[in-house]
Amino acid sequence: MTRRCELTGKSVLVGNLVSHSNRKTKRRFLPNLVQVTLMSEALGQSVRLRVTTHALRSVEHRGGLDAFLLKSSDLELSQKAREIKKKIRKSGEAPAEEAAAA
Repeated sequence: MTRRCELTGKSVLVGNLVSHSNRKTKRRFLPNLVQVTLMSEALGQSVRLRVTTHALRSVEHRGGLDAFLLKSSDLELSQKAREIKKKIRKSGEAPAEEAAAA
């Protein structure tokens, strides 16, 4: 399983660990991934996703999983998240923000 957020697409970054003597060795910056269960109001079911803690804050700020998925681009979402987004659109119970955008 790749270390990639399913909602924002954040993944591992590579950089240098610089010692006191200024030697550089490669290191990896890992995203803070957590396994969470989020509730979708439009589908009426819970969804398990592997997301970063930053994405969790963004989901709460945008008003829930449904609103977050409808606003986000398909390019940064995982395959699983894109399928959930398609189901939400198909259900017809999209939040008021999507109706205002259209």
